[in-house]
Order: sequence, then structure tokens, then C-alpha cells
Amino acid sequence: MDEKVKKEGIYRKAEWEAIIEAVLFTMGRSVELKQLAVAIDQDENTAREVVEKLAARYEKQKGGMKIIELEEAFQMCTRAEYYENLIRVASAPKKQVLTEVVLETLSIIAYKQPVTKMEISKIRGVTSDHAVNRLVEYGLVYEVGRLDAPGRPALFATTEEFLRRFGVGSKTDLPTMNPEQEEEIKAEVQEELEFRLGENQNDQPPENEADS
Repeated sequence: MDEKVKKEGIYRKAEWEAIIEAVLFTMGRSVELKQLAVAIDQDENTAREVVEKLAARYEKQKGGMKIIELEEAFQMCTRAEYYENLIRVASAPKKQVLTEVVLETLSIIAYKQPVTKMEISKIRGVTSDHAVNRLVEYGLVYEVGRLDAPGRPALFATTEEFLRRFGVGSKTDLPTMNPEQEEEIKAEVQEELEFRLGENQNDQPPENEADS
């Protein structure tokens, strides 16, 4: 290969990296691979090669930023280890508190998606409407469509925010839930219900006191 052509190729790829870096920084959110390809006027395979090389450079430098992949999209974000330093000069984002019930419901959706509220409730053994609604409110799950069945119940799946928050690159990286795990969840829910029921009964006064 001619040395001049080789150098031009290196310079061109360096320019593509700079373009993608500028796009990711400016957008401040995940950008689909096909959009990055448009930005450098190349095909998606070339765009992936360039952005992965850029991400590797960021990783090697161990600076304050990194580039993560989220289902055929890429995003520039700050490294978690610098969070405490960051909030000294910026307002700390409000974090949602995920209760055990909400986390349990989220895990079912993550494993079984897309899934209906009825299926979730069947696995848990109790109604899960409130937990699902809370997850939608938090932006961790969303309605992806309707099941082709009587009543056309809504189907729910995890969002990109879920992947980002829990450090998952793609939904395909998530394991599936087997029948044994479903039974374990039912048993845990039943145990929790019995515990709460016992607490409520202990709070009631004895019958002779209640009658007096």
C-alpha cells in the first residue's frame, strides 16, 4: 500500500473518531449506531469500528468520561467513581427508592419481557399493578404493545434507562427465568405476606380487652 494512501486512511479515521466524539458529547444521550454512521458518511460496520476504537481509547486513558453501548446505540457518560466529586459542584440527581416489591417486579419483567401485569401477578402470587405503575413512573419499564388476546392486555419491557442504570449492555445479555425461580419468588412473597399478617394480628388487642 502506498505510504501516502496509508497516512490518509489514518488521518481519515482519526477525523471520524473526532466527529463521533463531538456527536456523543453534544447529544448528551445515547445515539443509535445508524446515526453515527450518517455523521461520518460511512456504513454501520465502519461506524462501529470507529466508535469501539474511541471507547477503547477512553478506557485506556482512565479519564473522567467513558463510552458505553446500549443496544445498537452509544453514549458518553461520566465514570461512576467520580460521582461524589461531581455532586460537590452539581446538584445530586434525585434517586428513586426501589423497594423489595418493586425490585422483584422489575426482575420478573427483565427476565420475561415482554410480559403482562397478569403474568407478573401470576408469578408473584399477588397483584402487581402498583409496582408496575411505579416502574413506569421511574422510567425503568414501558408499554411496548398489546397482547393479541381477549382484553388486549398491555405488554411491558425494560427501557434503555434500565440498561444504563444496571450496567447491562443489551436485553439479550439478560438470563431467562426458569420455573424454579418462579416458585422461589412465589414462596418469598407468601412468606412476606404471612409475616405482615402476623404483625397485624400482634397489633390487635386481646378479645377480652376489645370487648370491655
